Amino acid sequence: MFHAYVLYSPSLDKYYIGSCGEDLDGRLRRHLSGHKGFTGRAKDWQFVHVEKFGSKAGATARERQIKGWKSRKMLEKLIQPSD
Repeated sequence: MFHAYVLYSPSLDKYYIGSCGEDLDGRLRRHLSGHKGFTGRAKDWQFVHVEKFGSKAGATARERQIKGWKSRKMLEKLIQPSD
């Protein structure tokens, strides 16, 4: 199982889009660790959206699609729970 996900940092008011394999908790721990990448700037990242895929290619394709939107409005529409 593979995942495409969206993280949100309240302190930065920023989103991060990524993909990973089975271990979502481990991936979040790595984002929260002290590194020099984009997510290393904050310690309050949280999952706000996760999609499951049967292949790595499917998850990375969805990650690229969402990143390609370049639109916070569209991203927030994706995240909002449907009524």
